[in-house]
Amino acid sequence: MAIEVGTKAPDFQLKDNHGATVRLSDFRGEKAVVLLFYPFAFTGVCTGELCELRDQLPRFQNDDVQLLAVSNDSVPTLRVFAEQEGLEYPLLSDFWPHGETSRAYGVFDEDKGCAVRGTFVIDKEGVVRWSVVNGLPDARDLNEYIKALDGI
Repeated sequence: MAIEVGTKAPDFQLKDNHGATVRLSDFRGEKAVVLLFYPFAFTGVCTGELCELRDQLPRFQNDDVQLLAVSNDSVPTLRVFAEQEGLEYPLLSDFWPHGETSRAYGVFDEDKGCAVRGTFVIDKEGVVRWSVVNGLPDARDLNEYIKALDGI
């Protein structure tokens, strides 16, 4: 079960698609965070969602907001995926220990070995202010993220 709105977002330390370490706590007091979990790079629905974010990036990554996308893929896989699709925001690898961060947020599917489509809007104090969790085949509506960001 996904963590609830109003709770403190679990901190994490993951490598991005360039091998740099990213911590949720790095943004505390500075930026709100849109934390997006997706199953796998190079799959149809995931690619569509991440490219839609790319096309509207200034709404999700600016002086007040940071977009972080997390999958259970390896860093090299995410590097190639980002380059191929022109994704200029951090793709974080929850590869090893496999799914540790996805589990902390309650969005890891043990049977499939990957995260489901969970999104969490986290305010500057590190509190979850909005979330949505969709099944593997169900794309999310980016307009809902925008409404949630406008509300914090």
